[in-house]
Amino acid sequence: MSTATALSAATRVIPSFEYRRERWRNGLGWTREILRVPDSEEWQVRLSIAEIEQDAAFSSFPGIDRELVLLRGEGLRLRFADGALHTLLPPHDRLRFAGEAEIHGELVDGLTHDFNLMWRRDQVDAELLHRPLVGSMFFFTEPGTAWAIHLLAGQAEFEGEPELPPLQQGDTAWLAAGPRRRYALRGGGELLAIRLDPRGQ
Repeated sequence: MSTATALSAATRVIPSFEYRRERWRNGLGWTREILRVPDSEEWQVRLSIAEIEQDAAFSSFPGIDRELVLLRGEGLRLRFADGALHTLLPPHDRLRFAGEAEIHGELVDGLTHDFNLMWRRDQVDAELLHRPLVGSMFFFTEPGTAWAIHLLAGQAEFEGEPELPPLQQGDTAWLAAGPRRRYALRGGGELLAIRLDPRGQ
């Protein structure tokens, strides 16, 4: 499946109660999967929330780039095999890194929840933005451009889009690539907005 075709997966809102909870690939933690595009083992983009309950090694994902955002908790230290150390601190520190990197996660003080964006670096370009939502915010889809929007706090709704239910805290919207279209998201709160394009476009 081409990247452009994958990014055209149907526009929808995914309520947080529908996220699929499953074990990490290495069995050392839990994740709640929000979305994978396409919805198969050969995904090109995957969104999830990691539940980290103990110090543990991260699973390896060769060929994948990742960006991790602290959602809840007092912080998470990422200790890399090459000696680098980065600490994600509240409220929403984040870090982008290679999925094949050897990393050990160490909790600063108890459980953390961490938003996890993953994409195949040879097929997809991804840009993650952290923004306040005050009034209306506009998102434009294109034949090769899709957006994923995760509501960190507050509530919001898409104006003039009756087929898309309102977003509550923790919900995610997928705005599919396709004919150029404008989406107006109105509300109050805070969000993560992820722009996704085929690599090289």
